Amino acid sequence: MPVIRPLPPELINQIAAGEVIERPSSVVKELVENSLDAGASRIEVDIEQGGARLIRVRDDGGGIAPDELPLAVASHATSKIGSFDDLEHVASMGFRGEALASVSSVARFALTSRQREADAAFRIEVDGGKLQAARPAQHPTGTSVEVRDLFYNVPARKKFMRAERTEFAHIDDLLKSLALARGSVEFRLSHNGKPVRIWKAARDAQAQLARVAEVLGEDFPAQSLRVDHAAAGMRLSGWVGLPTASRSQADQQYFYVNGRLVRDRVVAHAVRQAYADVLFHGRHPAFVLYLELDPAGVDVNVHPAKHEVRFREQRLVHDFLFRTLHEALAQTRAGQVESHAQDDDGRLHMSTASAGGMHATAPGLPAIARGAAWPARAEQNRLALGVRDEPLADYAALLGEPPRAAPAAAAMPAVEEGEAPPLGYAIAQLKSIYVLAENAQGLVLVDMHAAHERITYEKLKGARAGSNLRSQLLLVPLNLAVSAKEAAAAEEHADALAEWGLELSRSGPSGVVVRRIPALLEGADVTQLTRDVLAELAQHGSSRRLQELENELLSTMACHGSVRAGRRLSLPEMNALLREMEATERSGQCNHGRPTWTQLSLSELDRLFMRGR
Repeated sequence: MPVIRPLPPELINQIAAGEVIERPSSVVKELVENSLDAGASRIEVDIEQGGARLIRVRDDGGGIAPDELPLAVASHATSKIGSFDDLEHVASMGFRGEALASVSSVARFALTSRQREADAAFRIEVDGGKLQAARPAQHPTGTSVEVRDLFYNVPARKKFMRAERTEFAHIDDLLKSLALARGSVEFRLSHNGKPVRIWKAARDAQAQLARVAEVLGEDFPAQSLRVDHAAAGMRLSGWVGLPTASRSQADQQYFYVNGRLVRDRVVAHAVRQAYADVLFHGRHPAFVLYLELDPAGVDVNVHPAKHEVRFREQRLVHDFLFRTLHEALAQTRAGQVESHAQDDDGRLHMSTASAGGMHATAPGLPAIARGAAWPARAEQNRLALGVRDEPLADYAALLGEPPRAAPAAAAMPAVEEGEAPPLGYAIAQLKSIYVLAENAQGLVLVDMHAAHERITYEKLKGARAGSNLRSQLLLVPLNLAVSAKEAAAAEEHADALAEWGLELSRSGPSGVVVRRIPALLEGADVTQLTRDVLAELAQHGSSRRLQELENELLSTMACHGSVRAGRRLSLPEMNALLREMEATERSGQCNHGRPTWTQLSLSELDRLFMRGR
């Protein structure tokens, strides 16, 4: 057997570099995060040949003392933590003290730094892990790090580097995410001597929104909701894209925990559930969200590159994220003006929605939410299209209640001259499918079945929330073999599941017994339902699978009970549909995520006919 012997420091650093330094963008990440921890207000990143030839990061931070420069490139030497308690409350971007040592072991490395009160700067160089003595140099206050010929002494790693354009694209994406994380810091990026990006420091909310627009596109602010909500010692702020602005891939999703960009399954699951009712299948939402909580409540030391975190109160974080985003999206209604209003001083105007005290700012809340003069009471605008109220009758039967008769059509309320609701007034019906309406902006097109489907669905959910849940006793209890972790979750959450009509009991270390299911889900696959619920409970600490299945059934009932294409509507009926859309949550999309309406402005119509040219 080979003898056991300690590894040389150079080899230790190269092993660490294999975990931390994947490509040039990994080097940029570590260096820029060090600059942020140093309190820099301006960071410049210069790249040559996609980072293979040169990576230079300059900042105006606090600098490093001359006698500490050798320690800066030593393995596991850091100024950011000094005890286990510090590790439990990490607030800085870096903390392990291995990044510079790893980088300097696989490249030609130079570090120049000057403190604010120092008379001169000092520079050290490391070539292949060999440190040279510090010497005086010229440099303004701050630090510059130069990394040349990356992986020159590790040929196997160098072969895995991609084309120059690909490597620079990774660096560009990284700088975008860091620019979104720290709006108060100015970032500059150049490639082969040519300026590529300049993000000026954002001094107010409007400037921060402008930076978001630079990264995610100019249309994002107009197609997003402002979120700012605090509860349970946490605060969630930022912007979430409207369902109609979804994307084919998850390439515009930025989630920050205490300023650190992370990828986390709990976060992804909460966001996916929040969009469940409004997002078309196969589509992904865009968002920029910032979660702030006590550093002791999150463990950042779980991934070599610090891309992942672990929440100590996982279920609490999940529920907080889901409820905040769910309520924010619930404020969206058809007819909203998609623009961010500004005060006279140029700041964003943050409207407040009364949803559990949450401040969810839609880009221009609809007039019905602002208390406009035109009537918007439900009894005045109730939709009655003459279709049999099958969903309500079927649902009432499940609850053991007598069916209610469909309400009679109400006359349209009088509207004072010069006032118009967001969706305007109906003027015609096209092919018995679309409603055409005129509003202040121009022409509104409404898919009447999709719109009525959402209205009916939201009413059914409201009726379900206000009714007592009935459960169905299984004639023969079902015994299921599950994992020990899932069996423990069934035992821990038995009371919560019983409230939803699912009665489970643990029958052994890895077994459960199902005795009751919700009456609304009679006929469902009980085995698969139970496994899905327990899998979510074991992984995320909470599950909405029961509610999602019930909502799927209500959605089907709403679809069958909604007005169909080919049905001719009168003008009062069309106007009643428009008013209900303006008053219904999430009415911009049907139950399946399809849009229910679209706006064609006068300028768009003029372009179609080349007017004014």
